[in-house]
Amino acid sequence: MADDQALRMIARLRGKVIEAYPNRLVVDVHGVGYEVFIPLSTFDRLHATEDIEVDLRTHLHFSQLGQKLFGFASEEERDVFLLLIDRVSGVGPTMAVSVLSGMDVNQFKRCVVAGDVTGLSKLKGVGKKTAERIVLELKDKVGVTETWQDAAAGQVSAPAADAELALIALGYKQVDARKAVRKVLDADPAARTEALVRGALRALQG
Repeated sequence: MADDQALRMIARLRGKVIEAYPNRLVVDVHGVGYEVFIPLSTFDRLHATEDIEVDLRTHLHFSQLGQKLFGFASEEERDVFLLLIDRVSGVGPTMAVSVLSGMDVNQFKRCVVAGDVTGLSKLKGVGKKTAERIVLELKDKVGVTETWQDAAAGQVSAPAADAELALIALGYKQVDARKAVRKVLDADPAARTEALVRGALRALQG
């Protein structure tokens, strides 16, 4: 039980790469080698080779086939990965990694915002129907594109946008997430992302 609980808490991994492949790394952390599956975007961004130090944002995924640890070079990559597997029906970790391997995060956001089904359907493993679901469920049902657009236009601060996206990834609607984040910002305009998420969660659950 204790080991299972420890595994569930893996959210970040820092250590030395001892094996490097385009789709996975083995990272030595105090003598323990963690196999971490990564998208090509992470591999390229890290210039991953053996013996380099890496700091990965991670997600441990449980399925009937076992457990897999996925790693990302940035919070944005992990956020997109989680949105895909949690909020888009029919998209699992393998396909989410394929999406991130086929285009960078900003390009993916632009495709969803523009409803570019053709661009998304060109990604390996993503057909037209899946691309349509990604646009429908992220843009129309979840409303995440409004946060992306407002952040790009400077209409919301980076910490506020990050907090909104974190709440959306947890299952809250964009409009409710924004209201809760604004409530926290009204009380503390200098609040950073972590404080915004905690305060907004208290407001949403209160």
